[in-house]
This record gives sequence, structure tokens and C-alpha cells, in this order.
Amino acid sequence: MGKIITIHSFRGGTGKSNLTANLAVWAAMKGRNVGVIDTDIQSPGLHVLFGLAGHRFRYTLNDYLRKKCTIEKASIDHTKAMKIRSGSIHIIPASLNADDISTIIREGYEVADLRAGFKRIMQAKKLDYLFIDTHPGLDQETLLSMATTDLLFVIMRLDQQDFLGSAITLALAKKLGVPSTYIVCNKCPGIYDFDKVRRDIEREYSVKVASVIPLFTRLIELGSRQILVQTSPNHLFAQNIDQLFKKCETLLENKGNKRKP
Repeated sequence: MGKIITIHSFRGGTGKSNLTANLAVWAAMKGRNVGVIDTDIQSPGLHVLFGLAGHRFRYTLNDYLRKKCTIEKASIDHTKAMKIRSGSIHIIPASLNADDISTIIREGYEVADLRAGFKRIMQAKKLDYLFIDTHPGLDQETLLSMATTDLLFVIMRLDQQDFLGSAITLALAKKLGVPSTYIVCNKCPGIYDFDKVRRDIEREYSVKVASVIPLFTRLIELGSRQILVQTSPNHLFAQNIDQLFKKCETLLENKGNKRKP
């Protein structure tokens, strides 16, 4: 069985989905079999980063949760489209349809089905990693993802609200017994001393910082239309993503560090 990697932030605007997509593609480019699931049911959009804006999906995560299809049918094999040569990438989008979103919010779903879906898609696709892009803040999808994850990346910016919100997230992760948790400081302005930023954050939270990522104008210019690590694998941003990937690889190699199902 592969590993579940959850990417979360307490607030929106941290670049969480962009990091999730780039990390997933980077892992696939390195030969790993990867799944990416958008559990941000209230405000989905992860699939846009994969060039699927406007795509009409036959099934989505919403359909699976409403028992209209299997989790496998909601999965899109995007390997050829992404021109991945050695690994694979499978995307499970959430629906952008207003009716689908309102139905899930109004009627809810069985949380156990989401947990079962994680396990089933990992087995069916023989995944090395299942990357979960969560809804910002703390809701039932986020709590489930954190409770079942093998590794948690908490994305934050150098913003006072992010500092306070991340403290809540990290405290909850500790209570839930998340095996491995790292902080990612994203969109860091160049005026800061990044080594000092890392030291200050680690001292404040007693949690390791996986990476301090600069504010890259290139990501702003792309506007979610491309995956930067694929179009520019030598970009400094790709080096930051590789730091996160290596944390995943360490976890995968450490067979003893495994969350009970």
C-alpha cells in the first residue's frame, strides 16, 4: 500500500492547490504512480491546474459520495495527457456544478465512504502516493484526511492570521496522531532572511519546516493554466517542490512508519 499525503492550509490564498498539483506531477515525473483527489467540495478547482477547465466529467467525487459510481469511475487517467513517461497520474475531481455542490452541502454523505474511497483507489491504481487537496479551514473532509494521512504538509504564509490558524491546525494534527507533519512557508517575500524565517517558525511551533518557498511572479503569470515544474523543471520553484518530494520519499522508504487503516 502506498502513502496518503495531505496538503492543508487554515486559510485560502496560500497556494495550496498549486503546490498539490506541482508536487503530484513532480512525483509522477520521477516515476511514481500518483493519485490526486480534490476534497475541497465546497470550492473545487484543482482540476483546472491540469488543463481540465471546462471539461465535462462523466463522474466526479460528488457522484461517488452520492453512491452513483465507484471511486474508480470518478478517476481520470491523465498520464498521457500530461506526457508522463515512467510514472502515472490519476485525478479525481470534485464537481463545479452548483447543484452538485449544494446537494452535498445540504444532504451530506457518509464519511466512511470517503475513507473507503481513499483505500480503494490506492489499491485499484497501485498508487505510491495519494495526494489530497483539502478545503481550507477545518471541516469533516479535512478532519478525515488528517486522521487517515501518513504525512501532512501545512501551508502557511508570513501573515498573522496564517500564524494563528496554523497553530490550531498543528495542535489538531498532534491530537489526531498524524505520523509526520511539516510546515511549508509559501509565497515568502524576498525581503526576508529565509534561514531566519525557518528558525523562527520551527521555534514557534516545534514542527520542522519542509521548505520556505519564495513568492514567484512566474506562478502569478501562469494563472493556474500550467504546471510549472513540468514546463520549467529547472526553475527554482521545482527545487522547492523537490524538497517536499524527498519528504514523501523518506516516508515511502520507511516501511515501519505506517498509519493503521
